[in-house]
Amino acid sequence: MRRRGFSMLGLSLASAGPAMAQWAPSRPVRIVVGFAPGGPADVIARVIADRLAERLRQNVVVENRVGAGGNIASDHVARAAPDGHTLMLAASALVQNAAMFARLPYDPVRDFSAISQLTSYPLIVVVAPSVPARNLAELADLARRQPGGVTYGSAGVGTPLHLTGALFGLLANTEMTHVPFAGAAPAHTALLAGQVQAIFHNPVQASPSLRAGLIRPLAVTGEARMAAFPEVPTVAETGFPGLVASVWHGLVGPANMPAPVVARLGEVAAEVMALEDVKANLGRQGYEVHGTAPADFARYMRAENERWSDVIRRAQIRAE
Repeated sequence: MRRRGFSMLGLSLASAGPAMAQWAPSRPVRIVVGFAPGGPADVIARVIADRLAERLRQNVVVENRVGAGGNIASDHVARAAPDGHTLMLAASALVQNAAMFARLPYDPVRDFSAISQLTSYPLIVVVAPSVPARNLAELADLARRQPGGVTYGSAGVGTPLHLTGALFGLLANTEMTHVPFAGAAPAHTALLAGQVQAIFHNPVQASPSLRAGLIRPLAVTGEARMAAFPEVPTVAETGFPGLVASVWHGLVGPANMPAPVVARLGEVAAEVMALEDVKANLGRQGYEVHGTAPADFARYMRAENERWSDVIRRAQIRAE
């Protein structure tokens, strides 16, 4: 892996100084997305692009570089000039992929400048109606009685749906069989068909089937109950406080971006995420809206990298 300066440290706005807000881009800014159009990262990027452009007084375009679970886009941005004109709408996969793949050409912490965490959403643990478990503790008991006999689907090896299920297995001291699919949608279809028994699911995709009573919710992995499903307890309420997990998205750039550039981009990102129509738009889609400062996002990314690296190591997960 290349090693660059640890640009994510010490980027707080408090140390920015009055001159930092004066930076402005001299040409269009690209937001690179490592996933297909219409996916969560792409949706968020397109919601904020025009609003960022208004504040930066420069065009902001979204560019999809799809493939390898986001690794193609991440490598491209890591190699870009650190001048603020090439950014990435990063997802949780940025820090998780590094623990999954031994020979990535970039480091998820050292090779990126954190700008702002934009959104997050917890997962919701759901089961097929045929599963005789009414809460998370009962699901754990069922899995203990049938080692490997309880299956859970995911959007693929190393995805948040997979890793959260693996973390549950570690915390509950039990074993469930992971069944990876080529995305969350086919995993959801398999759950409806009874081909898998559970999913640590995206609440947006799970919502229609939950409201129709086709699947049963057991818990949400956030620190608080979801407004959309206030009757569903948190994992902490069900006896698994260590299972708190969220899928997040944020804005990053290449390492070694000048402090004035990072500060200005963090400032405008926070302004955009505070807009009522942006919050309402993303809120309707199930996202929690943030807009954190660069230093706060840097700390969060480091903590997420360490946490999921530990889960992957302990669960002995390998890329396929």
